[in-house]
Amino acid sequence: MKFVPTALAITLAGFTAFTAPAAQAQQITGAGSTFGAPIYGKWGEGAKAAIGITLNYQAIGSGAGINQINNRTVDFGASDMPVAADQLATHKLMQFPTVIGGVVVIVNIPGVEADKLKLTGELLADIYLGKITKWNDAKLVALNPGVKLPNLAIAPVYRADGSGTTFVFTDYLSMLSAEWKSKVGSSTSVKWAAGNGAKGSDGVSATVKQVRGGIGYVESAYATQNKLTTTLLRNKSGAFVAPSMEAYAAAASNADWSKVKNFAIDLNDQPGAKSWPIESATFVLLPTDPKDAAQSAAVRKFFDWGFAHGNDMATQLLYVPLPKAVQDAVRAAWAADFKG
Repeated sequence: MKFVPTALAITLAGFTAFTAPAAQAQQITGAGSTFGAPIYGKWGEGAKAAIGITLNYQAIGSGAGINQINNRTVDFGASDMPVAADQLATHKLMQFPTVIGGVVVIVNIPGVEADKLKLTGELLADIYLGKITKWNDAKLVALNPGVKLPNLAIAPVYRADGSGTTFVFTDYLSMLSAEWKSKVGSSTSVKWAAGNGAKGSDGVSATVKQVRGGIGYVESAYATQNKLTTTLLRNKSGAFVAPSMEAYAAAASNADWSKVKNFAIDLNDQPGAKSWPIESATFVLLPTDPKDAAQSAAVRKFFDWGFAHGNDMATQLLYVPLPKAVQDAVRAAWAADFKG
């Protein structure tokens, strides 16, 4: 980790205004990322008991979460796609990361067990471009000796709603496939060349489970909780790795936060023999001109509590906690953006 926060003493002094124990219960509202929903729910349980803040969070997708905070209908938005600096300025927002997690590929192939099928970013792009249409395609068979792949149509499934998970996945495909980058690109919503859409992670996983030959993508914590059939992926070093805490942590440890503004780091395709190749931080968007200063302070107090007391909860849900230096840098950003 190369990030070294500055003026930490000022940060802590400026932060005490909203770290004092709450006199009474207070509710904060948030909306957006499904990626972050499991850990926000768990932190919400702990924060309610510890500091008297109740979280009302709606996992409606990153695109909708960005719209809601732009319209100020919630206290904070949540997105897995970092918002561009000009948009942050236009809508008077700051953004900060909360945890890191992987995006995994799930399949429904008769006879193929979890973490047995090998895939690459290039082959995933060809599948979602409609160029590879059968599971016994010669390229897939050559990559998977010893795995019995059936003569079965591939049924790609993607998020139909605006989704930060889609941004992370399509950003990864754009890194590995020039054709994908030129024809489809990366965003929370793209024009898919093949497959069918489903709303939310629930919809993607349910569709893949129901359709023989299905393939989709979901956040790692969700795949673990729902015991979905995941695949191996080839990483930047050429190794095929299984989705695991060790693999997510390896990728996160190679990230350099010091060269990015507004914490807008891209964690996809990090180097390292053990690194998982599709990974993202998830972000919170907070108005710098809040309608209610007390609500804004409560949001910061909630996430400060999560940073201080919620790392074990994050790890149990297969998220990688932010390095302490980054957590301290977030507190420094709060102190700079919310004076007094």
